[in-house]
Amino acid sequence: MKIKKIINTQRQRRKFRVRKTVRGTAERPRLSVSRTLKHFGCQAIDDESGRTLFAASSLDKEFQGNGSNSDAATKVGQAIAQKAKAAGVLKACLDRGSCKYHGRVAAFADAVRAGGVEF
Repeated sequence: MKIKKIINTQRQRRKFRVRKTVRGTAERPRLSVSRTLKHFGCQAIDDESGRTLFAASSLDKEFQGNGSNSDAATKVGQAIAQKAKAAGVLKACLDRGSCKYHGRVAAFADAVRAGGVEF
């Protein structure tokens, strides 16, 4: 039980450290990543107006198969890049939350960069 408490404390500290520096605007929204054991998702948030601009997830109908691997994160990244270009967003801030920049989060970020959105 003590290990879980330590890990949760580390996650919370990591989340606060990331969030204190990342703010989203209409021109440069915050790409907030949500990662669970079974699925991966992301939404672009304008913090000034407090609204979500666009979102994509492995739960969406166009995604098939396993949503918990880096291939699914890559597909979500490609979908986010397409929606960003359609909305006229060329720059964004990556908010990885309590997740480390590793594995699925890194695959997502690489796919968004490859789609033409700059971090």
